[in-house]
Amino acid sequence: MGRLRRSRTHHARRDVHRLARTRVRVKDLDQIEMDLRPGNRAKLERQEIDEDKPGLGQHYCVECAKYYETDLALRNHAKSKVHKRRLKELKEPAYTLTEAEKAAGLGQDNTQRGVEDVVKKFEGMSNAQEEEKKVI
Repeated sequence: MGRLRRSRTHHARRDVHRLARTRVRVKDLDQIEMDLRPGNRAKLERQEIDEDKPGLGQHYCVECAKYYETDLALRNHAKSKVHKRRLKELKEPAYTLTEAEKAAGLGQDNTQRGVEDVVKKFEGMSNAQEEEKKVI
């Protein structure tokens, strides 16, 4: 008897685990927008020396919310696709709480769209029918 072939068991589990891990999680875009305000940005760029952070906390990318070991690593990061992609994402404003509530149907403007147009069409049709009756 020969060896039986094993069925494929991978099923992209690695990618699912990679998305769920929080070990290297960085700040979300709305939190970074708060860091980009002038007063907050200046504080983050000129931090005190902290031995627990990479590079003693002196090389920090505000847009990506990451610390780097050296100034050269930070400059190389600024040229990378990852950094440029983050800058592009930050150009769009983050969603606010009111926008999220409106999307869920909880906002002030909770009327149906297009109802006025339908009513006008019916009124126009009824007026045209009345004119036809007058002609006959």
